[in-house]
Amino acid sequence: MAGMTEQRTPIATGGCQCGAVRYALYVPPQNAHACHCRMCQRATGGAFALLAGAPKADFAWTKGEPGVFRSSNLAARAYCRDCGTPLSFSYDLPEARFYVTIGSLDDPGAAAIERHYGIESRLGWVRFCDDLPAEETGADPKAATFFSSMKSGQSSTQ
Repeated sequence: MAGMTEQRTPIATGGCQCGAVRYALYVPPQNAHACHCRMCQRATGGAFALLAGAPKADFAWTKGEPGVFRSSNLAARAYCRDCGTPLSFSYDLPEARFYVTIGSLDDPGAAAIERHYGIESRLGWVRFCDDLPAEETGADPKAATFFSSMKSGQSSTQ
């Protein structure tokens, strides 16, 4: 992730509800998608998460410092400590994109979703953009290997 002192022109910006935390993307939002996995449902308090990413070097926090929750041993999620807005998701892999929540973008319309992930947990009554590609978590062999070592950091009451 780029540092706060770097002088670049943002392509997209966003932040939390109260304005305490702001960020910038220095490339257009990439791989915009809906994730229906159980972790994203819990992290957002909704039926799915809408996320758009950028290479880690093309993302920067520009105001404030978010809280970070390790939702698993493979990933972290940032949020505003003051108002609770979910702001980002990122796998620990260096090559992985850094994702922001589409709703926290100043112009969420600039990040139309292209795909659905985590459809094994998609709620039966959720229907939108059904013509887009969709896949289960860990559907391809590389992803299956990556997720095989995942240990959830989320509480489960089930």
